[in-house]
Parts: sequence; C-alpha cells; structure tokens
Amino acid sequence: MSPRLQRLPYHPDSAKLFAEVRHLPWAVFLDSGRPMSQQGRYDIIAADPWRRLTTHAAQTLIEGRDSAHHSAANPLELLREQLNASASSAIDGLPFCGGAIGYFGYDLVRRFESLPSLAEDAEGLPEMQIGLYDWALVVDHHAESSWLLGQGRDTRTERRWDELVALFSNPKPAEAGGFQLTGPLGSNLTRAEYQQRFERIQRYIHDGDCYQVNFAQRFEAPAEGDPWALYLRLRRTNPAPFGAYLQLPDSTLLSSSPERFLRLCGDRVESAPIKGTSPRFADPEADRRSRRQLQQSEKDRAENLMIVDLLRNDLGRVCRPGSIRVERLFEIESFARVHHLVSQIEGRLAAGRDALDLLQASLPGGSITGAPKLRAMQIIEELEPHRRGVYCGAIGYLGFDGAMDTNIAIRTMVWSDQRIRFWAGGGIVADSEVDAEYQETLYKVAPQIELLQELS
Repeated sequence: MSPRLQRLPYHPDSAKLFAEVRHLPWAVFLDSGRPMSQQGRYDIIAADPWRRLTTHAAQTLIEGRDSAHHSAANPLELLREQLNASASSAIDGLPFCGGAIGYFGYDLVRRFESLPSLAEDAEGLPEMQIGLYDWALVVDHHAESSWLLGQGRDTRTERRWDELVALFSNPKPAEAGGFQLTGPLGSNLTRAEYQQRFERIQRYIHDGDCYQVNFAQRFEAPAEGDPWALYLRLRRTNPAPFGAYLQLPDSTLLSSSPERFLRLCGDRVESAPIKGTSPRFADPEADRRSRRQLQQSEKDRAENLMIVDLLRNDLGRVCRPGSIRVERLFEIESFARVHHLVSQIEGRLAAGRDALDLLQASLPGGSITGAPKLRAMQIIEELEPHRRGVYCGAIGYLGFDGAMDTNIAIRTMVWSDQRIRFWAGGGIVADSEVDAEYQETLYKVAPQIELLQELS
C-alpha cells in the first residue's frame, strides 16, 4: 500500500469521531477542547498501532503484529529506531503525518538521572507507553477541515480504509455508559501531613538546598463504569487546548492539560510553562480582580522566572548556542476555572539533534519539578508518598517527519484497576504560605472533584 490522504467532511466536535473507533485497541484522541474552548486548533485520532513500546523499569517490550521482544536499551533510543525506520516527509498544512502517540511518565527520568527509590509505586503502570500509528484522522478547526491519512506500512490500514472513511464521514452522537464512585474519595496526605512536608521544603529552601519545589498530593477513589463518560463531561466543563484520552491496555488516561511542554516543528523548539494560578469567579469584577492580582503578583512572577531560566538551561543542552529567546513573559491565559501565568521560550534545535534528544534533555518539565531540577526531584521523591507515574510526565505525538508536540500531564486522571486517581500541586518558594498553597491544590482539582460527585 502506498501513502494515502483523503479529505473528509468537517465536524466541529471530534469526540463524535473518536467514539466511532474507541473500541479499537490503543485508541487515542489528542483533543484541543473544541468546540467548548477556542484556544486549540488540531485534534488527532488514531487506533490499532502496528508497533507498540511499553517500558517497565529497565525493560521495554517492543511488539509488532507478529512478533515481540524485550530490550534493556534506552527506551527513547528504541523509539528513535522505530521512527527512523519509517521516516517520511511532512504533509503540508497538517501537524501530524503518522508516527508515535502515547505518554512518557514522570518516572521515565530514572533512566537518565540518579534518583532515590523512596516513594511507593502504587499504580505499577509503565513508565512509557507508545504506539506507532499508520493511520490517523487530523481535524483542523481553524480551516474547518478533516483529513484521513495513511502511511502504507500496515496492511490493516488498506483493509480498513473504506470503513474509516464511512465512520468519520457520518459519525453518530458520542455516547457512553455511566461512571460513578463506589467508595469515598481521599488524598494521600492529610492536611497536617501536607503542612509537615511543606515545612520540610521550607527548611530545605532556607538552607540553600533549592529555590523552589513543586509539591503535589494525589486523590483516589474506587469507581466503576465507562471512563469515556467521565471524559465527555470533563471536556465539556473544563476544556483545555492540550487534552487527551488514551485507551491503553493497563489504563485509560483522561487529560485536560492547559500546558504545552515541548513542540518541535522543523528546527523550531517551543515550550510554554505555567507557573502561577488564581481562581475564576462568576462575578466579572471579582474575576478581573483575581486576574489582575495574578498578573501583578511578585511571588508568582518570581516562581515563573525561575522556571523560565530552568527551561532555558534544559533547551540549551540541545539547541544552537545563542538561539534561545523568551518570546512571552508573564502573560495571563484564562481557562474555565482558573487563570494561569504563562511564559514562552523558543530556540533552534542544533544540527544532529532530534525530538528525542530534546525530550531526554527536558523530561520531566521544569514547571512541575522545581529548581535546581535534580535536587527538587530528590526532595519530591522523599516527601510525596507515591510515585507520580503518568502525572507530570508528557502526553503527545512524535511524527515520522520529526515533528513533536506534547503536553505536561497535569489536570490528568488515570483509570486503572477500578480506581480513579488524579493529582494537584504547586510551587513552594521561600515566601510561600501553607494555607494558600494547600488551597491552590484544591481549586486546581475542583473541576474533577465536582464532576465525580455529580456523576455519583
């Protein structure tokens, strides 16, 4: 089969399109939040990858249609080999031409950095789970166009093509079963435990160990039902430009992330860290006041600038000398429930470097670790009771053309073993106040908690 590209009718709500193929293995939906939010542009839908890479600790399982083997090599190098073997040119006007979609967990960094093993690995999920997709549907909401593409490397694409065209041309309403909690929702930290760990971080900061630590708590409850029903409600009430729904063998990921981690197009690198959050209000004047206070907050600006400097350093490891620029600094972006303080750093990738070099140099994102980065991660490992797993890793794609776009996996729920889990954290610095920091974690997860309570 040769590569194929076919224009299909445009539908403004891509959830209907994904619903047509979500029964297929490894079905994935990179979701810009349209039509509820106007901030995103592209949606990408794919399923049934012809190669799959799953990393547990020191071993990566590489599966094809008729074969499987394990390797102890660097998982990013293994992914590079797969992508290079299928390299192809970009498709004009589209961000994705086929390639890898999945997640890189926070704890994948253990393959590249020395971290203690103190926190409990309660979920036991892979550190990396990636599929290589021969076909994909790309929806461009600005151009109001939809394109079905196939690279021609998987015979199943040819056999399935006409069926996919029919399904995506006339989608039915996105329906799902129910979803409900079957027990109480709880955190892995009591309020008193949070304060004890907060005070420990403050001592580390005052002793000069670090400048900032992003400290998080995890929420968890037993549940039953269809996680797609939960995601449909989540994207309606809390749409985000870097959302995702990944239906994987071990888990289902439901992400409404507002934060871009790394984008690579040609040699242009972009990262847009969030550091600084304030709640939204129904009253317009109160909402404007909250936005203005965030914009003018010296504390939040200082935290944001620390992370900008950290990311400049990370990108500088793989970008051309002198190419890194801060394109936006301390800008406000408003979402359904919160305002965020956002900056944007850009650079030019050095010759001989690729998307996977960029990932390895930057994982996990500085906005969800702290500074200095390695010391902050060591403190996180000491003080957070459980490993983060998918949380604060990255979800997105790496194309056969070398392009990449990933989010920071915050505002992300994980469904596995009949339990739903989600996290929230914030950056702690020298002048942080424990009540304010604790409250920030609660209003970050308020949409998820309210939604679960409504469904139950």
